[in-house]
Amino acid sequence: MAPPEIDSGMSKTLHNGLQILELLVVHPQGLTLTEIAEGVGVHRTVAHRLVRTLEAHRLCRRDRFKRISLGAGLVELAEPVEQDLRTLARPVLEELTDAAQATAHLVVREDDARVRMLMIVEPRRAPMHVAFRVGQLDPVDRGSAGLAMLAALPPVPGERPEVALARERGFAVSYGEIRSSIIGVSAVVPGARTQTSVGLSLFEASDEDELGRAVVAAAERLGTLLR
Repeated sequence: MAPPEIDSGMSKTLHNGLQILELLVVHPQGLTLTEIAEGVGVHRTVAHRLVRTLEAHRLCRRDRFKRISLGAGLVELAEPVEQDLRTLARPVLEELTDAAQATAHLVVREDDARVRMLMIVEPRRAPMHVAFRVGQLDPVDRGSAGLAMLAALPPVPGERPEVALARERGFAVSYGEIRSSIIGVSAVVPGARTQTSVGLSLFEASDEDELGRAVVAAAERLGTLLR
């Protein structure tokens, strides 16, 4: 979406700061300070002051390579939006868990290193099932949810083979990476504002492709509801 034209009744500084956040949304892998300055159309010194202010409010952060990406402070601002996401996702997860008789979950990207369990729906008739704690944080490079999110981004040097395989298949599978003996199958929700995945956690997976098709269909359905 094209940014609004600034007029005399608007704050140019705030406008530029919001432009930085919008720019980082479409570059989840992060940008350098120079790239941000060029993208917003301001001097590098101005970009530095804006980024420092956003960092102070935890709206953006720098990694060890000094690349700047969105920060965890946006999670608090997005809480009302996440409530809407949970409301829309519940019937999708309920249908998925009933079909698979396994625990279904909704996971969101917390920051560049972690994912957060936003919602869990447990099967009602399964004799036993996997249980998780809502809000738990896991490494983005471990477990099917994080692997699916990484696979939705462009390839990077040194990425795990499981990420490349997930990019090829359209869904990610992990074995015992978050909890011992637990299998995860996840797919990214297309069009979500924050990277979001729908998935299943179970003890056995006799047909990965069938489970993969189920989570992809659920993710696409949720993506349609979010439009």
